[in-house]
Amino acid sequence: MNHLKEIDGKVLTVTNGIFRLCRLRDEYYDFVEDPSAFLPKLSGRSGVKADLFAFLQEIPDRAPKFQFHLEWDHAAVLQLSSFEHWWKKQINDKTRNMIRKAQKTGVEIRMTEFNDELVRGIQTIYNETPVRQGKPFKHFGKDLETIHREHGTFLSRSEFLGAYHNQQVIGFVKLVHGRGISNLMNIVSLVSQRDKAPTNALIAKAVEICSSRGIPYLQYGTGNSGSIGDFKRHHAFEEVLVPRYYVPLNLKGTGMLRLGLHRRIGERLPESWRTRILAIRSKWTASRLRNQNRGGAVAQSAEQRAQA
Repeated sequence: MNHLKEIDGKVLTVTNGIFRLCRLRDEYYDFVEDPSAFLPKLSGRSGVKADLFAFLQEIPDRAPKFQFHLEWDHAAVLQLSSFEHWWKKQINDKTRNMIRKAQKTGVEIRMTEFNDELVRGIQTIYNETPVRQGKPFKHFGKDLETIHREHGTFLSRSEFLGAYHNQQVIGFVKLVHGRGISNLMNIVSLVSQRDKAPTNALIAKAVEICSSRGIPYLQYGTGNSGSIGDFKRHHAFEEVLVPRYYVPLNLKGTGMLRLGLHRRIGERLPESWRTRILAIRSKWTASRLRNQNRGGAVAQSAEQRAQA
């Protein structure tokens, strides 16, 4: 389990274990603007007990700027000029029809305040299903306090959009604005309402907002081993490479970097292996969920017979 430390208003996360990697908790939303001034604060009395520090360069300027060990991260980014250009030139007819479908089925996209009502709506969305896209959903089962704390970051430069149907929140997005780029920090909708295309409509509204602000880039998460997925591509997001720097903080960190121990085991595997492992995990998770549902149905049936 990671532990947290705050320096200069930036929250750092440090992995536990023999080799300790330190990075900003909110990567892609928070950045180290001046490494020469920040790095000395990671040693001495700061209390950050780490061997290696990693940080990202901001997306709008992706040409490498610093003389540290560099590797490349994948990000899904949409380049914007105007909403009309995105609508007419960057997306296809199928995506446009999905956005129109949301309107026709009565989905309303509107700005909303970050308050208890929204947090309860987010909790309902999170707790709909423990599995999404074939893997355990990390937000499932979170309490209201946790959701409020996690979504309460960067409020001074964030906007919340809600997808409403019959006055119920069926989807939401937290849009975080940065320097020359905005970020879809969280975008989730009810699986049961997928036929109404709320997520498509939320993206369209986010594009409209960014375009009206003159923001040239919109990010929608990161790529997965160099693939950003069909859904993102259909909304004109493209894979871009972002510089990630690694800075040893001691001799162990230097050795850690030379031996490639700064990367997780999964990142060190060949692409074909990772794809196969992900497919197996997805099938295993789906099978486990079916067995749980079957067991619950059997128990419920037995209880009903007992009551009868």
